[in-house]
Amino acid sequence: MTVQGPSDLFKDRTSPADATEGVFDPLLTCLMQLARLEHRPCSRASVTAGLPLVKERLTPELFVRAAGRAGLKAQVVKRELSAISSLVCPVVLLLKDDQAVVLVKVDTKTRQALVLDLETDGEQRIDLDELEGYYSGYCIFAKPTFRFDSRTQNIKPRRQGHWFWSVIAGSWRIYRDVLLASLLINIFALANPLFVMNVYDRVVPNNALETLWVLAIGVAIVYGFDLLLKSLRTYFLEVAGKKSDILLSSYILERVLGARMSEKAQSVGAFASQLREFETVRNFITSTTVTTFVDLPFVILFLLVVAYIGGPIVLAPLAAIPLIIGYALYIQRPLRYAVEQTYQAGAQKNGTLVETLSSLETVKILGAEGRIQGTWEASVGHLARWGQRMRVLSSSSATVSSGIIQFTSVAVVVIGVYLIAERELTMGALIASVMLTSRALSPMGQVAGLLVNYHQTVTAYQGLEQVIAKSQEREEEQSFIQRPQLEGSVRFDKVRFSYPDEEIASLDGISFEIKAGERVGIIGRIGSGKTTLQKLMLGLYQAQEGSVLVDNVDIKQIDPADLRQNIGCVPQDTVLFYGSVKDNIIYGAPHVEDHDIIRAADIAGVTEFVNSHPMGFNRPVGERGHALSGGQRQAIAVARAVLKDPPMYVLDEPTTGMDHSSEVRLKEKLAAVTEGKTLILVTHKTALLSLVDRVLVLDSGKLIADGPKEQVLEALRKGQLRVT
Repeated sequence: MTVQGPSDLFKDRTSPADATEGVFDPLLTCLMQLARLEHRPCSRASVTAGLPLVKERLTPELFVRAAGRAGLKAQVVKRELSAISSLVCPVVLLLKDDQAVVLVKVDTKTRQALVLDLETDGEQRIDLDELEGYYSGYCIFAKPTFRFDSRTQNIKPRRQGHWFWSVIAGSWRIYRDVLLASLLINIFALANPLFVMNVYDRVVPNNALETLWVLAIGVAIVYGFDLLLKSLRTYFLEVAGKKSDILLSSYILERVLGARMSEKAQSVGAFASQLREFETVRNFITSTTVTTFVDLPFVILFLLVVAYIGGPIVLAPLAAIPLIIGYALYIQRPLRYAVEQTYQAGAQKNGTLVETLSSLETVKILGAEGRIQGTWEASVGHLARWGQRMRVLSSSSATVSSGIIQFTSVAVVVIGVYLIAERELTMGALIASVMLTSRALSPMGQVAGLLVNYHQTVTAYQGLEQVIAKSQEREEEQSFIQRPQLEGSVRFDKVRFSYPDEEIASLDGISFEIKAGERVGIIGRIGSGKTTLQKLMLGLYQAQEGSVLVDNVDIKQIDPADLRQNIGCVPQDTVLFYGSVKDNIIYGAPHVEDHDIIRAADIAGVTEFVNSHPMGFNRPVGERGHALSGGQRQAIAVARAVLKDPPMYVLDEPTTGMDHSSEVRLKEKLAAVTEGKTLILVTHKTALLSLVDRVLVLDSGKLIADGPKEQVLEALRKGQLRVT
């Protein structure tokens, strides 16, 4: 059926059809339509969470990644509109002016196409000739990804490309060209020795100047091609390295951001040091190693040429090769231990540095500079000691290789002189043999260097493997129940939870139910498990026993992006990012309009301190918000929580840093904002309990009271509830 005219179908939409979903994104809308057509429904938040959106929109490249989240395999191709068959539909057509549309069917007889309207999802027919005028020439093919079920897992496991090697293999065409260039470069390397030999043996004795110029011109041409091929080889290796660097770096950070909180590193600094070692792995694989191993087979070629020209002279380089490799292998064991010690010491040093810089104020308050200095000097000393040993062992390999090559050159000259004296060798042949011997042994010295770098690379690679192996919030084979809009009910059913590496349970057998729209306060002593409850509700951690249900659905079955999109949270510890007040308010929702920002800032009390500052909302907050007071940071956290007007609020001590008047004002605002919505308030302050109607009391990870606020508080006052 026709829903509107073609001119309306392809108009440039700059405002959202639904203000709650942010800026209008044609590609994202097309993906939603495509997913429904392919029976793979998904939510906008679930497919875009964690993606580096460009101006809050999908690009064709990001569309492919987002489609993978929806269980679709997509590919951007250049295809004429007339060449698109109905057999491959539905297809996303990329139109001019950054627009897109889903092509459902093509009727070649009537020269019409069936497309979906971006706002209503209604079908519309349009002439192919008119559509051709809007079409950019590129389209996106997408089909559901085939999945093996549990019955076939043991029969034929699903094949997956390795996170590292599959990316390297993706540049195989570049490496193929590099191999071809290296082949010619090594063949050209024979030109100089042969040129010199012929000049000494034929040109000079016979004064054949014409021959000299012919040889010189020929070898100059060869050198020209050699220069060109070496430049191209370097360029293509850098192109392959850049491509791998971008893809692998993006993938590694995506795994880091997508990892479960239970996989969180104990030291941020040490973890960052571990991630930086990726550069070591990439350089080892993509540049020096490729060149060296390409040159290795030509060692045999050069030795054969030496044997042909100089005869017995070839014995000298043949004896040198096992000496070079033998020494490199000899130092491997002590070198490996030195590399491991250096790697660990470097990570510990970096961990100490990051922790100190992020807590410098506390260090000064405690007067702990001496302790930090001692830890730092111990780490630096250990790193320097083992780093020196590693460098000495590494350089010794290069030194020994260079020395053996020099002694080999001397041996070649000595043997050659005896052969000349016996008239079995010419002067030109001796000079050519010396040059070819040096060229033949050069790759062996590089191999010795690679053996030295091997352990550094392996150690770094193993660290990255640990990062990649971290369990993810969204595993590839996991399918979620789509809940883009939640009502806000929460139920804990015999939940038991303990943090990683902790023996004592933070929550033990907790069971309760909060209905949608209910206002509940959670109180208890320090360490009773109040904040842990909040983290489980947000899906940051998963219970070891029992289940947490939101809207009667196990939280494990809800996409984390959908869950957190529906919860306005004020955490116990407020962390701000470098930037302005406005930047921090909209950090998780950069698409919101200014009137939404002002509304959230007014509710949270942010306007009170930004209006008195000359820069207003552009006031810088400093790293981690150090330029603001604790109360101001909390106000920004509250503004973040209320910005998108979610159906559910989880607030953990939202007013601890505020003065009394600010707290009273915030209570009044929150009472109005949370009206008819689920409110879960974690607090020690009795004054904040006026926002709730029901109270849960926790003690040592157990729920000891649950009931109407007045009854529970009265029982606490009378001592009828025992709190340890």
